[in-house]
Amino acid sequence: MKPDPVLVVIDMQAKLMPHIDTGAAVLKRCVTLVKAADLLDIPVLVTEQNPRGLGRSVAGLISERHRVIEKDTFDATLCPDFVAALPSNDSVLFVAGCEAHVCVLLTVSGLLKLGYTVELIADAVGSRTPENKAIALARAQREGALPTTTESTIFGWLGSCRHPRFRDALALIK
Repeated sequence: MKPDPVLVVIDMQAKLMPHIDTGAAVLKRCVTLVKAADLLDIPVLVTEQNPRGLGRSVAGLISERHRVIEKDTFDATLCPDFVAALPSNDSVLFVAGCEAHVCVLLTVSGLLKLGYTVELIADAVGSRTPENKAIALARAQREGALPTTTESTIFGWLGSCRHPRFRDALALIK
């Protein structure tokens, strides 16, 4: 039986995103992933780093149906509310968000230590500089995260062009 996927969106916050290299593209892919997850009834877990300082998640990214965890640790797995919200570790966690070299990398490392399979959606993570993102992606992969992309993730969730929501999901990608 295929493990249940969960989408984890890390710190896509209003005051942070203008400083992210290719931030508009990263945001667009995160929005696409959240919409696809909603379409396919895949749970979405969202973190917000110090929202009083960095603001809430970017408008239009999430809705009241999504679980939002406020944190002040860079590694979300050091936040008891985040750990409590995680599914069983036979689920596959698909991770997107910012910043790749800080909260994303440290959370991915923490999730791997907790025994999760982690797929890091490389084109849906961002940092202030391309170098920081590249180093973070390489390190996460060395530590055991599986690199993937937005389209690979969505098509993997669908499994087949015969999926009843295939056309709806395809419209999100195009």
